[in-house]
Amino acid sequence: MTQQEWNIKLIKDSLQRLGPFLPGSISRQYNVCGNPNCRCKDPKKPKRHGPYYQLSFTANGRSSTLFIKKDELAEARLRVRRFRRFKLLNAKLLQACLELARKQGLSTQA
Repeated sequence: MTQQEWNIKLIKDSLQRLGPFLPGSISRQYNVCGNPNCRCKDPKKPKRHGPYYQLSFTANGRSSTLFIKKDELAEARLRVRRFRRFKLLNAKLLQACLELARKQGLSTQA
């Protein structure tokens, strides 16, 4: 097994162990409701509703969001970090496959 093939195997093993992931980023939101007598409309010290947590992401070329419950926030953040790792590993896998192709003579640099 060549070094490039070994690198590809290690990257694939890392991808398999990654676990579930989520694309995007998580933001904290505070909202104002429509009730004119609510605390969020107080003219001197308004207190907005929240925080609410929202995952924003793009999938299949379309932007979307998911609301995340506060008790699920830690798991969602872990999955977002895993997605960053997934993207990094995919980039490394692509590079390793290209290096292997060059070494095998399937691709030449101009």
